[in-house]
Amino acid sequence: MEQVRCFIAIGLPDEVKAGLKDLQAQLKSGGQSSIKWVDPYSIHLTLKFLGDVDAAKIAPITAAMEEAAQGIAPFSLKVEGLGAFPNLRRVQVVWVGMGGEVDKLAHLQQRLESNLAGLGFTPENRRFTPHLTLARVRDRVALDEREGLGELIDGTKFEPVHSFPVEAVSLMKSQLTREGAIYSRISAAELK
Repeated sequence: MEQVRCFIAIGLPDEVKAGLKDLQAQLKSGGQSSIKWVDPYSIHLTLKFLGDVDAAKIAPITAAMEEAAQGIAPFSLKVEGLGAFPNLRRVQVVWVGMGGEVDKLAHLQQRLESNLAGLGFTPENRRFTPHLTLARVRDRVALDEREGLGELIDGTKFEPVHSFPVEAVSLMKSQLTREGAIYSRISAAELK
């Protein structure tokens, strides 16, 4: 049976992606060579990573998304806050956070988790932390370089100016290539 690597996400408008590209350019001025930057035009807000899924499950997953979206009106989010996982002293992932109507976002994500559990997907045991990944630090990077990146992040001014409407969630296909992942939409569920 055909397997599809997929996840559920909220897409970003081009002006938000352009703002993230500008922010990455600011951070790249630090000159760290051990960072893998995410293509700003492929950045999205992941709600649930599903992994490799049987193609036959695509329709039930889409139905679960549509059910989760029912009764949730479109809402607004904004990009705000620059940080790192796990922390600024041991940077592994560079991210920007989400503000705005995050309570509605969390409600939508919880409904997705619940509906997908009924299809056999294990609920995430970590608390949902909405964020957009800007970069990942390669594995064999010294602690002092990670700390230096943390200092750069801490000293970077980033104004939360990018807000955008959320009107749908998308089931996305992730195709891994040597140049990085290529994403394409499989289906979508509109908020109503």
